[in-house]
Amino acid sequence: MDKIEITLEPQDNNKLLNLCGPLNNNIKEIELRFDVEINQRGNLFNFLGDKKNIKFASEALKNLYKSIDNEELSIDSLREFLHQPNSLGSRAEEIDSLDYQELTLKNYKLKISNKSQKNFVDCINRDDIVFSIGAAGSGKTFLAIASALYFYESGLVKKIILVRPAVEAGEKLGFLPGDLSQKIDPYLRPMYDALNTMMDTNVLNKMIDQNVIEVAPLAYMRGRTLNNCFIILDEAQNSTKEQMKMFLTRLGKKSKAVITGDITQIDLPNAFSGLVHVIPLIKEIPGISVCDFTNDDVMRHPLVKKIIKAYENKT
Repeated sequence: MDKIEITLEPQDNNKLLNLCGPLNNNIKEIELRFDVEINQRGNLFNFLGDKKNIKFASEALKNLYKSIDNEELSIDSLREFLHQPNSLGSRAEEIDSLDYQELTLKNYKLKISNKSQKNFVDCINRDDIVFSIGAAGSGKTFLAIASALYFYESGLVKKIILVRPAVEAGEKLGFLPGDLSQKIDPYLRPMYDALNTMMDTNVLNKMIDQNVIEVAPLAYMRGRTLNNCFIILDEAQNSTKEQMKMFLTRLGKKSKAVITGDITQIDLPNAFSGLVHVIPLIKEIPGISVCDFTNDDVMRHPLVKKIIKAYENKT
């Protein structure tokens, strides 16, 4: 860990308030972007983290301070600035060499193991809608949920919404006993499993009870506007075209959406996959990114990778 201190001159309290944003949200965004810790006292800023990351973050902060005026610096404006080539001066081309070794939560550290996962996390930090497509077991859902928790703990969103289509995987389960919550629970169980891996069960239950984390079927999203949220649509290959359009148009202000799926495992009986349909439509839209995972990215049992490859060769 390295540490440096910089002084922003000339000191202007109004500019400093604008720079830091409400509740220091702008500083938190810069911390998230460059994987550093920033502590501020007046016009003094202390940076803690990897030496290279500190250089990027401090350079960006200096250039940002020079460029802002009396207009409010919103999170959207800040993100746009941080991803302009001139925001880092001569070091802009080096940004791609940053390594995300792990995603650190309060009670959990998630190691990022390959370039595809690093690119996925980079895209989540940069863009407000991110599609993640690829082989089962490559960490798409796990990374998305970890990123959601990271954004929540950083104060960048107020709520996490985890969504799945309630589609059976090639078999009819028939009537399920219990109330509505108990009926849909089996479809949502994989998302609970990921959360339980990263969080203490008591903390998770408390966040669910307080509606900070909501786990819901895709059909429940119609008619909602989701502000200040991190929304994940998992198993998106099992959404229809109409459901995908409905989901994407729920996104409200200061929200992010991550859509994950494996187009080789579509369980829809008679409908065309909304994930397959939407990718060609959105690829050229700024602010939306598509991340591809391959068999080489599979993180489960070593045999899983070979099984996936065998099925691909057979078909």
